[in-house]
Amino acid sequence: MIDRLAVFGATGDLTARYLLPALAALRAAGHISDGFQLTGASREDWDTDRFRGWCADQIDRHGDSCPADVRKAVAGSAHYRKADVTDPADVAAVVAGDEPIAVYLALPPALFPHMVTALHDAGLPPGSRIVLEKPFGEDLASARDLNRLLVGLVPEQAVFRVDHFLAMTTVQNVLGSRLANRVLEPIWNSTHIAEIEIVWDETLALEGRAGYYDGVGALKDMVQNHLLQLLCLVAMEPPITLGERDLRDRKVDVLRSVRLPTDYDVVHRTRRARYLSGRIGDHAVPAYADEEGVDPERRTETFAEVELELDSWRWSGTTFRLRSGKALGRDRKEVAVRFRSVPHLPFGHEGQALPNVLRFGLEPEGMTLDMTGTGARAQSLTQLSLTARMEPPDLPAYGRLLLDVMKGDPALSIRGDEAEEAWRVLTPVLNAWKNNLVPLEEYPAGSDGPPPRPYEGAQRRRSDLLHPEALPDDGPH
Repeated sequence: MIDRLAVFGATGDLTARYLLPALAALRAAGHISDGFQLTGASREDWDTDRFRGWCADQIDRHGDSCPADVRKAVAGSAHYRKADVTDPADVAAVVAGDEPIAVYLALPPALFPHMVTALHDAGLPPGSRIVLEKPFGEDLASARDLNRLLVGLVPEQAVFRVDHFLAMTTVQNVLGSRLANRVLEPIWNSTHIAEIEIVWDETLALEGRAGYYDGVGALKDMVQNHLLQLLCLVAMEPPITLGERDLRDRKVDVLRSVRLPTDYDVVHRTRRARYLSGRIGDHAVPAYADEEGVDPERRTETFAEVELELDSWRWSGTTFRLRSGKALGRDRKEVAVRFRSVPHLPFGHEGQALPNVLRFGLEPEGMTLDMTGTGARAQSLTQLSLTARMEPPDLPAYGRLLLDVMKGDPALSIRGDEAEEAWRVLTPVLNAWKNNLVPLEEYPAGSDGPPPRPYEGAQRRRSDLLHPEALPDDGPH
């Protein structure tokens, strides 16, 4: 168990909102001791006293559910060093010591290669680990280059490419529900499932993040990492164990099975858009292009939707739709598994037998199964919803990730080949969008996003007919 953590970029939003509250939660649960040491490094001309005061303020603001003595202890364990992350001498001063250390790169992706190179020159104590936030590289070529640098620094098992979605209890429940219930696994295939939607729609707009977001956009910020990780958990074959080798092997299998989109596919099965001015509740939202720090000429999208297909025995004929958007009219964060229509109704009831939908609510946590049953009136059909609410997790997602880092369990981190495969899947989309093969649509803030294309419903019905035992699905999706 490592009890030293160095965070480069320690004065940023990630440390304030997530890492410090996570450390407080770990301390409250007894996972870290009085001997734990936190070293923050950044460009600001601060000293340790000022950094400790800042840490205490951030933990009070974002981790106020922890006892006051715990919050005080975590802030009191912090030390600060001003450092240039590209200077080996500065980096060496931060990581100095004989005991292993976990080095967290809370930095923009463009700085990762410079930071890793500086760590090479500075040297790390044996048994140390390195943690990188998504996205891992800026494209396939940079991801490969970064992996080559990391291999020369520490073993692959000591590299933690973290995606906090994988540590969310609700995301874990997607896998748990599949593998712990006999009723689901026999029907978890394209014979019974027409479509799986993986959605992260939020009412949140840019909120002052132009410095990062305008150079990335919705496709790289959400789809390329978070949503592809959810795709892996939904579509993977049952692993022998949930150990790091078995679990990550099966996830890579999914990514390798994704059929690479052609230009035709990208044009007809992807969408990109950005929000115009509008209102979300009682709050007026300016157009994305007018947000402070945004360069309209970059044509950065705030909405991205991609349809993918998998070339495998289990999933041939099922559509996977990945979608994320900002400044929308409502939050919708879920995995929706849409089953095919029943092939025959043997009675003349009124109403419609709508396809069953199993929904895994990601935020808030929950699970819902939409079914058709007999209504109150004789010979009538109605929709029934069976809903379960989840117990809150004992640790926040970042708490679970940091605990795994310090214990040396990389099962929920992303392996190097997996990071490259994720970029490979979306490279055709990135290239086609860069060449403007797909128009940049617009939608008012507070709306449901860009309006549906006129042929989308027909496409979904054709997908349902790929299986001869299934009738067309005429019900709404």
